[in-house]
Amino acid sequence: MQNNLRFLKNFLISIFIFSGIYFSSDSIYSQIKIEEIWQERKFVPRSIRLGKSMMDGEHYTRVENNHKINKYEYSSGEFVKTIIDIDGMLRDTEGNTPKIDNYFFSPVEDKLLLAFNTQSIYRYSSISEFFVYDLDSQILMPLSENGMQRIPHFSPDGNRVAFVRDNNIFVMDLLSGHEAQITHDGRHNEIINGTTDWVYEEEFGFTIGFQWSPDGNKIAFYRFDETHVKEFMMLIYGYLYPYEYRFKYPKAGEENAHVTIHIYDFKSNSILKIDTGEETDIYIPRIKWTQDPGQLAVFRMNRLQNLLEILLADAETGQTKLMYEEKNKYYIDITDDLTFIQDGKTFIISSEKDGFNHLYHYNMNGTQVTQITQGNWEVSKFLGIDEKNKLIYFTSSKENPKERHLFSIGLDGNNLIKLTTEKGYHDPSFSENFRYFINNHSRIQTPPVYTIHTADGSKIRLLEDNADLKNTIADYGFVVPEFFTIPINDDTELNAWMMKPSDFSPEKEYPLFMYAYGGPGSQRVTHRWNAFNGAWFQMLTQMGYIVVSVDNRGTGARGEEFKKMTYLQLGKYETLDQIEAARYLSEKSYIDKNNIAIFGWSYGGYISSLAIAWGSDVFSAAIAVAPVTNWRFYDTIYTERYMRTPQENPDGYDDNSPINHVDKINGAYLLVHGSADDNVHYQNTMEMAKALIEADVDFEMMIYPNHNHGISGGNARLHLYRYMTDFLERKLKQ
Repeated sequence: MQNNLRFLKNFLISIFIFSGIYFSSDSIYSQIKIEEIWQERKFVPRSIRLGKSMMDGEHYTRVENNHKINKYEYSSGEFVKTIIDIDGMLRDTEGNTPKIDNYFFSPVEDKLLLAFNTQSIYRYSSISEFFVYDLDSQILMPLSENGMQRIPHFSPDGNRVAFVRDNNIFVMDLLSGHEAQITHDGRHNEIINGTTDWVYEEEFGFTIGFQWSPDGNKIAFYRFDETHVKEFMMLIYGYLYPYEYRFKYPKAGEENAHVTIHIYDFKSNSILKIDTGEETDIYIPRIKWTQDPGQLAVFRMNRLQNLLEILLADAETGQTKLMYEEKNKYYIDITDDLTFIQDGKTFIISSEKDGFNHLYHYNMNGTQVTQITQGNWEVSKFLGIDEKNKLIYFTSSKENPKERHLFSIGLDGNNLIKLTTEKGYHDPSFSENFRYFINNHSRIQTPPVYTIHTADGSKIRLLEDNADLKNTIADYGFVVPEFFTIPINDDTELNAWMMKPSDFSPEKEYPLFMYAYGGPGSQRVTHRWNAFNGAWFQMLTQMGYIVVSVDNRGTGARGEEFKKMTYLQLGKYETLDQIEAARYLSEKSYIDKNNIAIFGWSYGGYISSLAIAWGSDVFSAAIAVAPVTNWRFYDTIYTERYMRTPQENPDGYDDNSPINHVDKINGAYLLVHGSADDNVHYQNTMEMAKALIEADVDFEMMIYPNHNHGISGGNARLHLYRYMTDFLERKLKQ
């Protein structure tokens, strides 16, 4: 009788699977398909698109239907009016209403800058067709008729717009319609004015390389001379003769661009160079005007990135004096936290100098007023200061490294208050006057929920709860990841999560699939909705895999020593931790120790490549997407921050390079790359493939022509994830 029932159950399961449904012990759920994840985008949550606070702090705006900008009231969440509807005002070449890609109000909010037809350049940079909309006259006009523009910004009075085109800075006078060119020496792959080179954009995280002075009489700007920086070349396919795309990319130990800071004076029509010292092999990761239009703050950092100085530059003479200095035995991370108080006498800055990232209050002469936050926890994001009430707002991992909560604290460091209560990850955005905030809250099992709150945390209104997606994931039987820890020695436990099949039985053995990233300061084990790989992981659990992710040593939110212990040895301890975690899990009765795979992308691809070599007795398969295979191939700023130069630390580079350990691989290895990856170059995979062949090691490889680091667009993501799924099925279920 039992055998007959078992046969019937298995027969029904096979029918359900064939029909797109799978069976568990308590429910019947729809089977997740790759096409639903990457083509139909069925599991992507809705968001508040381009929501921005207005200057009065009482209203916010957002883009709706891709062509409307609507105004709402914070206090009630009610719709107020439509500020602009592009439908009927503008048509593209095919007669369709174009999508609003971005928008910016002028400081007095009488004009709008609208971006259309945006084309990506690198990670943060893009070029667009910008239009100016006058809210009073309701006239919409192109910002310039002379070509597409980058990073336009209004002057403080809103009557001029500065922007970059062809590596030069231009200013459009909106009253006269006159377009003036400020710099004239910009040339591709030689001189850049007003924006950044590739490595500053990628590693210092900004592209806006100019700033209006508070009085609008001057513009401070970056100038990059990259004439002597070596070029990297990528072949672009799809033509009878593929063409070469060349750009300046300084690799570890090689020459950087020479970066200088200048100030253009509108009254004298002259350009002043700021004195940043005799040493030119430095970084200038930020500039910022103080409250005084005659003083510009300039960040100066040595090439080793363990000494940060903030200089105060005289906008009339270019002379500088030291305002702030910080040294670190490892390295210093650059943030945007520097905030000058409106009284012009003090500033706020963040630092890890006590072992955890905290906020500090300083005088303009560089003396510390107070350490605002303190304790064995981290400030994750400084959100700003309500100067009227002398309150600072920030998010923190204080409650739990896996979570983020909103806190307020007095400028004097007293009266710390937690403002969010629900477990999970909170990402608030404040109104201009700090009276309200819009909160983006999610949990690892719950898609984002957007709500409006008063500054004390009180909820006013629900904006978006992603109810449809919640119903969808219920229909598909999404399992809830379980948090746990893995001991690696007497002093350290690693945070991890695990996803088990919904019909999990401790009496069965399951193949284990591990997802790793592991780069410095990163986190993948958070109490947050996983929008990137989450649905695929859920699909794998439906297929009978246990999925685990582990945050190794070197990851974030656990203090400086935990994060920076990988210094000079990138990859070593991260990989050893992933191997140790796999060994720990392999001892569980429900893990099939002969079928353990590891997958990673970028830094994670680097880790998975080392893991299949060093942990060949543990891992039977590995997938590496866009991996670094030797840090000598990567850029100066990122690599040298953690490794110093190859000339100073050759063993650190070579001992932890997967290329030098291919002979240890005896499992199934899949190597994936986009041929037009401007970030982690295709060269990494080519050199890895060459080494594998020389060592007579079998492997699989998939190349995506003309695709960048993200391998997105067209059919690429669908194809990639289908291929990776097939690889796992072939290699772990033989």
